[in-house]
Amino acid sequence: MKRVLIVGGAGYIGSHTNKLLSGNGIKTVVFDNLSTGHRRLARWGEFFKGDLARPADLARCFKKYKISAVMHFSAFAFVGESFADPAKYYCNNVGNTLNLLNAMRAAGVAKFIFSSSCAVYGEPACLPMKENLPFNPVNPYGRTKKMVEDILADYSAAYGLKYAALRYYNAAGADPDGETGELHNPETHLIPLVLAAAAGRLKDIKVFGSDYKTPDGTCLRDYIHVTDLASAHLLALRYLEKGGSSGGFNLGNGKGYSVLQVIKTAEKVTGGKVKIVKAPRRAGDPAALVASSFLIKKKMGWKPRYAGLEEIVRTAWEWHKKN
Repeated sequence: MKRVLIVGGAGYIGSHTNKLLSGNGIKTVVFDNLSTGHRRLARWGEFFKGDLARPADLARCFKKYKISAVMHFSAFAFVGESFADPAKYYCNNVGNTLNLLNAMRAAGVAKFIFSSSCAVYGEPACLPMKENLPFNPVNPYGRTKKMVEDILADYSAAYGLKYAALRYYNAAGADPDGETGELHNPETHLIPLVLAAAAGRLKDIKVFGSDYKTPDGTCLRDYIHVTDLASAHLLALRYLEKGGSSGGFNLGNGKGYSVLQVIKTAEKVTGGKVKIVKAPRRAGDPAALVASSFLIKKKMGWKPRYAGLEEIVRTAWEWHKKN
């Protein structure tokens, strides 16, 4: 029986996608080294402990299972860390992705869904951001994503790879059923940090930059519910199976919320208070990132179910209280 290989399926977005695929009758295999993932989040399908840095692990996995398509969630994704240790990011995000693509070639697997990022665009010239914007990443993390997208285009032209590069904006929220959610260590995402502060587990929240050219001076971001991200992966799989053309697709809700708006929403949802500490801007942080997701809606029929910030924060809060 053919299965979809979910690389990084014990992590945040991968586990939500694994649940959705399994709920739609698709057999899965999670490939994960558990360095940042959690075995208890890989609750669906088969599990194969392996490391992308070891081609032999990939060869054994592809030999053991009949794989029809691959979804890749195993990148490092901390912008600040990518400045401090770019080698770590180029080795994993680019080098290990090449290991995966070459293992696919050897096994005759030609469908690939890649977790890309709006970081490929850098500081956008206009909002909302469309796929025809030039790539101009402003941090090593974004450059690794751009490099992989360039590789995918070359592999598609030379080897017949069919791929969808899904350019995420800010993934947030948690499974509405409470079966999986965000478990990062260390945690760097704004919403779980703000919830921890509202619950009294953190003494304050640092707001990095209050002098941006935005309505309240703090960064604007487009938050997309993780379950809506997962649904896009399912649609992308079906799209490629039906012969859809390869390319990149934005994934966001099309509305930007500031850091201060997120904090106020979290206070409303939790009933707690969050102490704010102003801090300098961080390197590589654009002022505003807001998506146009018209293309994926047109090509794949994607439609977000959890588009409101309060709804997104509420699902994250329910998970946070339990975990």
